[in-house]
This record gives sequence, C-alpha cells and structure tokens, in this order.
Amino acid sequence: MADITRRLGWRHLRGAPTAHIRHHKSGQLVHDGPGLSFWYRSLTAALSEVPVDDRELAMTFHARTSDFQDIAVQATVTYRISDPAVAASRIDFSIDPDSGAWRGTPLEQLGSLLTETAQQHALDVLARTSLASALVDGVAAVRERIAGGLAAEPRLPATGIEVVAVRVVALRPEPEVERALRTPAREQIQQDADKATYERRAVAVERERAIAENELASQIELARREEQLVEQKGTNARREAEEHAAADAVRAGAEAARTVRLAEAEATRSLRLAEAEATRKVRLAGAEAQAEREVGAARAEAQAAWLRVHGDVDVATLHALTGSRLAENLPRIENLTVSPDVLTGLLAKLGNGAAEDRA
Repeated sequence: MADITRRLGWRHLRGAPTAHIRHHKSGQLVHDGPGLSFWYRSLTAALSEVPVDDRELAMTFHARTSDFQDIAVQATVTYRISDPAVAASRIDFSIDPDSGAWRGTPLEQLGSLLTETAQQHALDVLARTSLASALVDGVAAVRERIAGGLAAEPRLPATGIEVVAVRVVALRPEPEVERALRTPAREQIQQDADKATYERRAVAVERERAIAENELASQIELARREEQLVEQKGTNARREAEEHAAADAVRAGAEAARTVRLAEAEATRSLRLAEAEATRKVRLAGAEAQAEREVGAARAEAQAAWLRVHGDVDVATLHALTGSRLAENLPRIENLTVSPDVLTGLLAKLGNGAAEDRA
C-alpha cells in the first residue's frame, strides 16, 4: 500500500519499488511507473497501484478419481503481474487518494481466477486416474497438467498475469481410505519387522549357542590344562620327594658314617682311657699295697717296739700310762658328780694300790 501524506489540501504519494503507480488527471496519464513519489490533489487524481513482485498463491481443493474416491489436492502457484497497464485496465487496482487503500479486492480476484483455472485442469486429469495411480504418480501428472493449463490459458496474458511456477504439495485421500490403504503396507512392514525380529532372535540364539559352545570348549580346555597341571604338579612333587629322599639318604649315610667314626673314635678313646685307668689303678693298687706293706711293717715294728718297751716297764707305770691314754680317749665331761659310795670305793682301791707299791 502506498504511503500518502496530507499537506494543506495537497497529498503526497510515495510508492514502493515493487508497486507500479498509475496517476491519471482529467483522463490523462500523468505518472506511470514503480517507486514513484509526487504531489497531487485528491479531488482531481485517479490513482492505481499494481504490485509487480512475485506472489505465492496456496490452494486446496477436492477432486474425484476414476474409481469414485475423493482426493484433496494441495498446490502452490507463483505468479506476477507482467503488464501493470493491462492488469489495471482489466482489474480494479484503484486506490483511495486520501488513504492509499484499494477500493476493491484485486488480489482476491486474481486468486480466484488462478485457483479455478488450476482446479479445472487438476480435476480433468484426476477424473481419468485411479486412486492408487494418483497416489503413486499423480503429483507429477497434476503439476504438469496445471502448469500446462495455466500457460495455455488465454485469459491470463490478457489480464497481464504471468505464471512463474507451479508446485503440487500433496494428494491425500479421505482419512478412512488413507488408513485402509496404509493397512497392507503397515501389515507388510509389521511382517518384515517380525521377520527381522525372528531372524535377529535366531541369530542371537545361534550366537548364544556359539558362545555357549566356545565357553564349554574353553572350560574343557581349561579342565584339560588343569589336569595336565595337576599331573605336572604330582610329577614335580614326586621328583621333589625323590630328590629329598635321596638327599636325606645321603645325609643319613653321612650322618651314620660320622656317627660310626665318632663311635669308633669314642670307643678307641674310651679303650685308651680304660687301659690308662686300669694301668693307673694297677699302679695305684701296687703302690697302695706297697704302702700298706710298708705301713704294716712299720706298725708291726712299732707294736713290737711298744711291746718291748711295755714289757720292760713296771706295773705302776703301765697303770699311769693306761690312765693317761684313757683320759685322752674319754669324751669331754662338763660336770661330774661323785657319790660317797663311789668315792669310798676309789679311795680304798687307791690305798690298796699304794700299799702294794710299797711292798
């Protein structure tokens, strides 16, 4: 929409580069072109604004296929006004000189024209196509037919309209039919999925079996190696026992030989000691016998001398010697009690003895 400014009864219009402005005054074309800017009086000006940029027109309509199935067509037509003068003369693009707004609905008219034309060609091609074929190949066929139909439509060039591109977004059947059509594919997909699941399970089972067999083979190999290890340990233990037994036998033999040698040496030493002790004892016995003989001879001589001496001594002297010897051999007497009877007897004996000595 053009930008219009009011100043003291005058109006100033400033158009956009994508809008073609046509200014008529008293039936004469004063200004004509895109992106214009000029002053005018609203009472004498007739203005038209024709957009010259590319426009997108989305359309949705229903069609019936050859097997009487309803189908929805979603398409988009890109167009532009290539001849603004022709378009302004065929369609009302006039604007209010005070507000700049279109007096009519020119874009809606163009949209209806393009939609109805495209729908006519789409219905023509879909009416001779089954639903299955339309869903498979209908998008390209409908797009080509609409593009060809719009290009061949004489009214569009006469209105100054140029179709740039045609796009068919989708062809969709009714929801119930679409669900019914999806069912076989879904079932097939489900069957393929189930088959893939079964195959995956079979592969998993096969792999698990292979893993179990490998584990069993590993366990068997491990058991065999453990058996070999036990046998090797037994062999090593027997060999070690034999080595220990041989070493013990060698040590026992050496110990026995050493014990025999020690016993022989001890026996030899004991024999020598016994012989020396016997010799010593013999010598000692001879010496003791000799000493005994000599002591006996000396005692005999002393006894003989003693007897000879006492044989020459008188009786009184012998009594005195006997008393002195008796006194030497008597035990020590701490206290001596002499009764009158004993003293009388002793004194009597002493007196008798003295009398005999005098006699």
